[in-house]
Amino acid sequence: MPNFEVKTICVIGAGNMGHQISLSAALAGYTVICTDINREILQKAENFADTYLPERVAKGKLAEEDAKAARARLTFTASLAEAAKDADMVIEAAIEKLELKRKIFADLDKICPPHAILATNSSYIISSKIADVTGRPEKVCNMHFFNPALVMKLVEVVKGPHVADETVEVAVGVCKKMGKVPVVLQKEIYGFLVNRVVSAIKTEALYIYDMGVATPEDIDTAVVHALGHPMGPFRLMDLTGIDLSYYVGMERYQETGDPKYKPSPVVVEKFVKKEWGRKTGQGFYEYCK
Repeated sequence: MPNFEVKTICVIGAGNMGHQISLSAALAGYTVICTDINREILQKAENFADTYLPERVAKGKLAEEDAKAARARLTFTASLAEAAKDADMVIEAAIEKLELKRKIFADLDKICPPHAILATNSSYIISSKIADVTGRPEKVCNMHFFNPALVMKLVEVVKGPHVADETVEVAVGVCKKMGKVPVVLQKEIYGFLVNRVVSAIKTEALYIYDMGVATPEDIDTAVVHALGHPMGPFRLMDLTGIDLSYYVGMERYQETGDPKYKPSPVVVEKFVKKEWGRKTGQGFYEYCK
């Protein structure tokens, strides 16, 4: 059994993933502090919480007293020190840049209580590339949620060679309390489990598009109606962020030097134009902002 109970969770990053992880944790009964250096994004996250919870009540999906209790457990701050100083667990949901994550975890190691578990929500970067900047590598792991985190049930918990069994046990317990379905990867592997499968489909879809074989709409239609996926690879990239696809590809290319990991030409083009999908109102499809 773990020698402590997680009561307070700090979530770093108030973007698409971070604010929904925060809300999921608050609804599960945790005290949650969400932090982001971008005050505009932080305010949007707070506004989302103030809108989402009453909407759930109005739809009969959530009792009013439960919504009020969850909102009372959720706070937002631009101060990392304030957010993390009393945390039993931190879930980092910053952008997919290794050096940024290493800087964040080095700071967290100084701020957090010694017992605190430091988890990264990274969708590709394994925690062994981060753990060495801390004095608690056995407490550093991957907890990969899926977008949208309020809806998607699966969480990948990755046990690297440095990770203690207790850390995995605590992470799995937190996932279950949040109503998620955790799967444990016993070894680290780039892209983990789901994204390795999704990445193969996305790579081939981008190749088909770049070669002028079919449009994003037709490729998505084929994947949905032939393979039974809820959405095609282009709509999925718009949902998760084309900027994320770019950063992940560049990180992998810089790490390996293998040109096959370079982002697709259309991904580079849309990244430069800041056509990042739903978050910007324009990606492979147009969205009302």
